[in-house]
Amino acid sequence: MLPIAVDAMGGDRAPDEIIAGALDAARSGLPIVLVGPEGLSGIGDLPLIVASEVIGMDEDPASGVRRKKDSTLVRAAEAVRDGKASAMISAGNTGATMASALLKMGRISGVKRPAIATPIPVPGGRPTVLLDAGANAEVHAEWLVQFAVMGSVYSHHRYGVAEPRVGLLSIGEEPGKGDTLRKDAYELLSQASGINFIGNVEGRDVMTDEVDVVVTDGFTGNVVLKTLEGGMKTLVKALIAAFGSKDEYKPHADALFPALLPLYDSVDPDSTGGAVLLGVDGVCIISHGSSSARAMVNGIKVAADMVECDMVGHIRRAINP
Repeated sequence: MLPIAVDAMGGDRAPDEIIAGALDAARSGLPIVLVGPEGLSGIGDLPLIVASEVIGMDEDPASGVRRKKDSTLVRAAEAVRDGKASAMISAGNTGATMASALLKMGRISGVKRPAIATPIPVPGGRPTVLLDAGANAEVHAEWLVQFAVMGSVYSHHRYGVAEPRVGLLSIGEEPGKGDTLRKDAYELLSQASGINFIGNVEGRDVMTDEVDVVVTDGFTGNVVLKTLEGGMKTLVKALIAAFGSKDEYKPHADALFPALLPLYDSVDPDSTGGAVLLGVDGVCIISHGSSSARAMVNGIKVAADMVECDMVGHIRRAINP
């Protein structure tokens, strides 16, 4: 496998946590190339693609990519395009990561718009694939059909689901529920071949085993994602506070923690490592802005999995049968 290009300067905890994660991934046998400024310290024997600029988290994505042609994001995407890297990963500016991948790698032929596919944890089961999780704030109904195709391919090849059940996120299960977009998309999805469409699903269904792929517009998908993340963090904090509220609770808390830790790990975003930008002609992993070294290791592993299973090739064949 060609090395995975890691944006060393992307994210709230860059470069230290990003480099630490890259080093851990390299020690596990994954090929890594960092992308960062000349003289970047603490990288050990890892190779470096030199990039003199960084697109900040608060910068406009499109103008940042156009102006900063020597940015870490642009250089990482170019490395994939030019066959110097097998994939790219960044915890930096999400919009700029998408723009770099789209501008330098291009779209798979026939894809209307790329979409961010995010695994949503389901305790005790396989993750639900949510897309779009933020790439396209406004969409057309036919784009949602393509999202369903790409999400089904992703669910099948990453999680081994034979015939992924696809649900359309709406405000009710009945076919007539939702706005014009949802109603039009429902009709198209019902008629689409090669998609195991089960109808409308609601927000409460996303973290259950009732559906494998949930499609929606990027605005709604991102709100769902951030709401779930915030809700899980709040619940965990509340549980820890409750356990420590009285001395007599401590023995019981100590007894329960071994059972609760695996559950916490399953819903921790760091365990997921990153979302996949589906539809671009290359593997691009988008990690959380606050990614730790552990999150980067897991994100790099996702990138390697996407390369090894030829996710781009499978989507290309699904879009252009």
